[in-house]
Amino acid sequence: MAALLAEGMTPEDHLLDIGCGALRLGHKAVPFLKPGHYWGTDASLALMRHGRLHELPDPARLPEDRLIEDAAFAFPGVPDTITLAIAFGVFTHLPAPALATALGNLRRFSNLRAAIFTVFHSETPGPARQPDGVVTHPDRPPYHVGKAATEAAIRAAGFVPRLKPMLLPRGQVLWSATPPQIP
Repeated sequence: MAALLAEGMTPEDHLLDIGCGALRLGHKAVPFLKPGHYWGTDASLALMRHGRLHELPDPARLPEDRLIEDAAFAFPGVPDTITLAIAFGVFTHLPAPALATALGNLRRFSNLRAAIFTVFHSETPGPARQPDGVVTHPDRPPYHVGKAATEAAIRAAGFVPRLKPMLLPRGQVLWSATPPQIP
């Protein structure tokens, strides 16, 4: 929530929570946002349904059709009203092409103000020890990617990259991708 609030999220925003799992963020975002303004995607519909029933103080605030099973980052059925997107701890578990795919597919949301996401950084071709001790890899989870490669993926998708200064768990790095017309 802190990263979204720092990005200017208000209750009026329409949030896409990519890789939302059991609603780790959703249990805070759903009560904060106006009803119907939260959408979650994940590879597991069962996990999202479980989170809706067991993590939300009021499951009725999140209609089940707002939870979309989507392992391909295609965002099927998610409306164009999305103004913010977040993928926290998603791309640290997937190879680099997943980030490029997700960013490319986010371009269809004409109201999108920012997409924020986390990665691990390292320029080494092999395993790398992150600041808190976790070991990341270029070819298996948890994955790391170079800073320049992250920036290039954001630009290739048509967004402006911004590395955020927020200190995150396990040494993750927070990026914001904004459409070019938004400073």
